[in-house]
Amino acid sequence: MQPLFLKPVFQERIWGGTVLREEFGYSIPSEKTGECWAISAHPNGPSIIENGPHKGKRLDELWKEQPELFGHPKEEVFPLLTKILDANMDLSVQVHPDDDYARVHENGELGKTECWYIIDCKEDAEMIFGHNAATREELMDQIEQGNWSSLLRRVKIKPGDFFYVPSGTIHALCEGTLVLETQQSSDTTYRVYDYDRKDENGNTRELHLDKAIEVTAVPHEDMMSSPRVETMEGLSVTTYVQSGFFSVFKWDVNGLASVPENETYRLASVINGSASLVHKEQAYSIKKGDHFILPASFGEFQLEGNCELIISQP
Repeated sequence: MQPLFLKPVFQERIWGGTVLREEFGYSIPSEKTGECWAISAHPNGPSIIENGPHKGKRLDELWKEQPELFGHPKEEVFPLLTKILDANMDLSVQVHPDDDYARVHENGELGKTECWYIIDCKEDAEMIFGHNAATREELMDQIEQGNWSSLLRRVKIKPGDFFYVPSGTIHALCEGTLVLETQQSSDTTYRVYDYDRKDENGNTRELHLDKAIEVTAVPHEDMMSSPRVETMEGLSVTTYVQSGFFSVFKWDVNGLASVPENETYRLASVINGSASLVHKEQAYSIKKGDHFILPASFGEFQLEGNCELIISQP
């Protein structure tokens, strides 16, 4: 019973940059690297186990072959995906389907409810979060006329902010934002607007307006997070969301902390600092940029050091 450390998979994007290298020391494939798929069993970028008896195995393989590590889950596929996003430029305005719609229209893919922890962003940064249309007809009219400034809602953001983004929410990260994203394991995105920009071959990216209009929640409702903070010796735990899709927490480690046993498996990403994780007299070094899974029934363990982790579980 060991933590499962994972090798990230990097995805190049038209809006990506180099912050993943500068901030985390990752070896990225290009100057347009937008996404680090940190903990992934999705076929478009599965993570590889880096340690222990399962070293070299893909996470999706381990999910099927060793279900006891995950508490004998009922889901056919690993349900979560952890990413770090470097928005060097504005992302497209987009929306994601729910499970029912994706199952029918996307060959059985999961829907995509997600959430964002803002690791860092430029001063006066903002994002697009929701729309102002009162009816679906108004939404269609505004999109057809290109009235983006009146249709789209913009909100100011700052480091440490957290946003819950249910399926059906029109959204876009904007330039100068570094985000840890926890989401359902899905790669389905419907683009609504991409600023008419072109790729290196002079082509615009495909839009998916019919599907986007069908799945967008109208009217928009803000799903505001109300974080709860619980403090124990050496550890402060912030609970951001507990939904039917995932629960997400932030652990601030300051000194020596004992972490009690958890029934289900947990996904962990170190976003700052370093520490030692001690389990049954075995110590593991963890540092900024590391990602790992604590198996189900991992048992009590200790953390000693100074670091920040984003933790999620199904």
